[in-house]
Amino acid sequence: FSEDTYRTLMAADSAVMVIDASKGVEAQTRKLFKVCVMRHIPIFTFINKMDREARDTFELLDDIEKELGIATCPVNWPIGSGKAFKGVYDRAKKEVELFSDTKKGTAMGEVQMVPIDAPETEKLIGADAKKILADEIELLDGASAEFDQELVDKGQLSPVFFGSALTNFGVETFLKHFLKMTTSPLPRMSDKGEIDPMEEKDFSAFVFKIQANMNKNHRDRITFFRICSGKFTRDMEVSHVQGGNKKMRLSQPQQMMAQEREIINEAYAGDIIGVFDPGIFSIGDTICTPGHEFKFEGIPTFAPEHFARIRHKDTMKRKQVVKGATQIAQEGAIQIFREPDSGMEEVIVGVVGMLQFDVFEHRMSTEYNVEIINEGLPYQYIRWIDNEGLDSKKLNLSSDTKVVQDFKGNYLLLFTSEWNIRWALEKNEGLMLSEFNKN
Repeated sequence: FSEDTYRTLMAADSAVMVIDASKGVEAQTRKLFKVCVMRHIPIFTFINKMDREARDTFELLDDIEKELGIATCPVNWPIGSGKAFKGVYDRAKKEVELFSDTKKGTAMGEVQMVPIDAPETEKLIGADAKKILADEIELLDGASAEFDQELVDKGQLSPVFFGSALTNFGVETFLKHFLKMTTSPLPRMSDKGEIDPMEEKDFSAFVFKIQANMNKNHRDRITFFRICSGKFTRDMEVSHVQGGNKKMRLSQPQQMMAQEREIINEAYAGDIIGVFDPGIFSIGDTICTPGHEFKFEGIPTFAPEHFARIRHKDTMKRKQVVKGATQIAQEGAIQIFREPDSGMEEVIVGVVGMLQFDVFEHRMSTEYNVEIINEGLPYQYIRWIDNEGLDSKKLNLSSDTKVVQDFKGNYLLLFTSEWNIRWALEKNEGLMLSEFNKN
């Protein structure tokens, strides 16, 4: 995962949490879940890989509730797991949903719906499986939370579904329920209060993703907007708020699906559009109808967990290094820091996932023709200093804590352990540190 994954959740109105039935909640799931909680968006759970040997189903639900602190409500229930996985039981309809062979997901497969009390059910799933299912449903009906759409909308209750994406078991069933349960585009906070797409008629959108060099032949840079209110039409005039309310026309809006691009003529709240960007937009920027300017709440900059000092092999290519690192940082693919009162000869790069270092090195080589030296650093935690006007030189810090600045001039602290964070807070009265920073 990269920070890009987190920021995409900032543009989404609901999230699907896919859980491996044999592993339960994993470390990265916890981090992504934090973002969903921060935004109070609906979370739907799909427990995947039921066609393989899985953990006890009640244990999986308990794991989700304890690890993530969200109540669960199974909409359906698995009949067996691994080779004994027969299908799912629909709790509302009281029907068993059986699946035919989908040839490892390459065919649709026919779904057979049979009432749980029908005589043929026992023949289809087996007497033992039916008895186990009956016992589990009885326990589930007495112990699990009841479905409440209002709690789902607030992100306090997660509907749970079971299946196997690889073999196409349960996916269509989940998607049909998802379409019924998910919300219309949600309101967004701005400096003028809440912007509700169901009431606001004027166009507005914000930048949540920037991708440079999507077409290497043209060195293009695409900025992705999430439309929050009103209607967008091709060639319409908009105001770029962070650009000093500069008026501009977005002439070639695109929507993308995998490798395919399509020029669109209109789009509405909830849609994502991409436009060519000559370098004027940044993550979190707002565009809206001229004369009705406001700023949407900033997108958080998420705390990196891996750090490295980057140096260029060829000292004659310093400008390319600075340009490449700055542009890739503007996309949000990496975060760059420097030591206070120093130049860009050596840059500290922070990333959420280790794979981002490899991506960064590859892109610097292929897109900017620069070879870099990557020297790992021992830091694991980063915190933004929230105190305005604080003199970082006067801070009482442990020897393995480092003061750095981001490219916007904000001061931050790099720590090797949580103990060092506690030390900094205890030894510097009134020091305020935060794990996120708003763009």
